Amino acid sequence: MDGNTYLVGGAVRDAILNKPIKDEDYCITGFTSEKFLKLFPQARIRGKSFEVFDLEGKEFALARKETKVGKGHKEFEINTSDEITIEEDLKRRDITINSIAQDVLTKEIIDPFGGKDDLDNGIIRATSEKFSEDPLRVYRVARIAAMLEFKVSRKTLNMMNKLKDELLTLSKERVFTEFRKALGADKPSIFFNILKEAEVLEIHFKEIYDLIGAIQPVKYHPEGDSYNHTMLALDNSAKITKDVKLRFCTLVHDLGKGRTPKEMYPHHYNHEQRGVAPLKEMCKTLGCPNEWQKSGLTSVLEHMKGGIFPHMTVAKKVSFIEKIDKTTLGLKGLQIVVYCDRSRNTDSTKEEIKDEQYNFYTIGTKMLKAIDGEYIINKYNLKPGIEFGKKLHEERVKWLKNNIK
Repeated sequence: MDGNTYLVGGAVRDAILNKPIKDEDYCITGFTSEKFLKLFPQARIRGKSFEVFDLEGKEFALARKETKVGKGHKEFEINTSDEITIEEDLKRRDITINSIAQDVLTKEIIDPFGGKDDLDNGIIRATSEKFSEDPLRVYRVARIAAMLEFKVSRKTLNMMNKLKDELLTLSKERVFTEFRKALGADKPSIFFNILKEAEVLEIHFKEIYDLIGAIQPVKYHPEGDSYNHTMLALDNSAKITKDVKLRFCTLVHDLGKGRTPKEMYPHHYNHEQRGVAPLKEMCKTLGCPNEWQKSGLTSVLEHMKGGIFPHMTVAKKVSFIEKIDKTTLGLKGLQIVVYCDRSRNTDSTKEEIKDEQYNFYTIGTKMLKAIDGEYIINKYNLKPGIEFGKKLHEERVKWLKNNIK
């Protein structure tokens, strides 16, 4: 059999969508490992379950078939052969829009499962029954749907649901990787909405799932329950910052509302304190970085105070600014969370960030720069200590009284 090389996977999909291509993966048919290495002795081999060749900065894999031999993401028997066709290789892939290949020489598109039509229609569909062999595909589908803002077919949602019991076999690192990528989407709420629609949200995101049905006062939250509010806030954050850690902090700010006793509905008094436990549980389940948890904790505990900043006394404003400035989230990070929490209209979020009376970040940054340790040393000739700290606070209160509405 003559050998052929094909560009496969996300690179073909992104090229058809006129999106930037990040990684180029190639599939080779008609070759064995020995034949490939004989032709390209400079290729570097990696991979345990199947061989992948790194050559000139690109990744090449032999066409293969996979047979599931156990539960989970890794329990597969791999078969590579020079007789496996590109169509057979494409069939084992997850979704139709990722099951398209392009012949490197002729530029012919090989699309046996209708991936191009699904790209045109904005639909994600499982390529074949092979989809059900890998539980990680549940999160990959939700993540790709968020990245492309596509819908998922009902049949594929049902297949995702049938993998529910296997989701806990996934490593937290694998789940976190998909979660983190989804947070980078322009509309990350789609990730959670797809998992919710497939009825698998509670497996790794129970703290988000618990927000469903946690009703709020309609006067302040016309968008609906705490889940809808959180999704709106999350999408707002994506309009303001590309920092996924800050988007995460917006996602978790109201987790405490999922723990509110129902007899208190529609109010959620003290939900800030109740939000600490679910934040820690969620971070443990997903293996979030410590910095994410520390920043998320500030978001959970301080977002309500940030929202009432204009109504604080000047002294309390200074204390609040000083406290938040020392956190890993910082003034700018919490400011973003507060605006995303307050905004009920995704189109108005960027405008609201200009609202001076709520902008403790802008006010605080100016104050901290104007009245710092050097200012106190020059004015009072004090050394760092209790008296130094008192004078620093007093001078900041004076400055703020003269520089705020």
